Amino acid sequence: MPTTAVKRVTAADVARSLGISRATVGFVLNDTPGQKISDATRERVIAEAKRLGYRANTAARALASGRSRIVLLVMPDWPLDHNLRTNLDEASLALDEAGYSLVTMTPHVGGKAQPLWETLNPDVVMGLTPFTRDQIALFRAAGVEHIVPDTALEDGTALDELSDGPALQVRHLIATGRSRLAYAGSTDPRIADLRALRLTAALAEIERTPGVELVTTVDLDAHTAADRIAELLASGVDGIIAYNDDVAAWALGAALRAGVDVPGSLAIVGHDDTPIAELLVPSLSTVRVDIAGLGRYFAQLALMAADGTPVPTDRPRATTEIVARETT
Repeated sequence: MPTTAVKRVTAADVARSLGISRATVGFVLNDTPGQKISDATRERVIAEAKRLGYRANTAARALASGRSRIVLLVMPDWPLDHNLRTNLDEASLALDEAGYSLVTMTPHVGGKAQPLWETLNPDVVMGLTPFTRDQIALFRAAGVEHIVPDTALEDGTALDELSDGPALQVRHLIATGRSRLAYAGSTDPRIADLRALRLTAALAEIERTPGVELVTTVDLDAHTAADRIAELLASGVDGIIAYNDDVAAWALGAALRAGVDVPGSLAIVGHDDTPIAELLVPSLSTVRVDIAGLGRYFAQLALMAADGTPVPTDRPRATTEIVARETT
């Protein structure tokens, strides 16, 4: 049975219902500044609009004002992990409080979809890392006025990565009597740069400690963990520094299925303190990274560009700490 389209309630409908001018209704519904409209009339218009089910035509409003009230976050092709989701939620809430919507997109090499910066007319395009010069040129060509950050690196690969976490992993394993360590990374090619940075930080800490060595590095996933763990044990490894909690969980599962005593014969420490770390049996020792307010800070940068709000006075500082549980 065919459905009948529901007619959209317009400002003209509200004006006819109240018997007042369309202009007056428009001034109220658009909160137009500089108009002398009584509080009583304003309240009548808002109440009638609500009764009739009026909803603003955001596309028309954006066309008229030149503002879409959209912040487009162009993300690197990284897995959406626990910490990143937390910060995105925080940024989205802060922008919503200011009347903006946060939209995210991840460009892919060889992707066929039209970029959202060309279709959404965003007020701001924002990145978690600096854009390349080519990316900024594309944004400008699409008419984007506000870009955060608005400076580019030639290769676009600047990662504000913490080195404290891997160093804490190493120190914790050493403190539990481990001296033959392995670094377990991920096979996911999207995080190759992040993996390399964390490995470098862990290796620097190991090299500062006499009598401790990095025996080998391996990359794990759910399919290869069993073979890789067997190789580590055969080489005398007694402690694993895992890239993150997912990798640590794969290592732990493979070790337990092989009958390895964890932590007696093999200690494992993860990174990020995701919810799974506490749920595992034995529970996973890990590094907790707390960047309280980082998402809100990113939102403030976007609002600064779009509305000229005050520049954030200070970027949130990250704190890292070891959460010692049963795998060490």
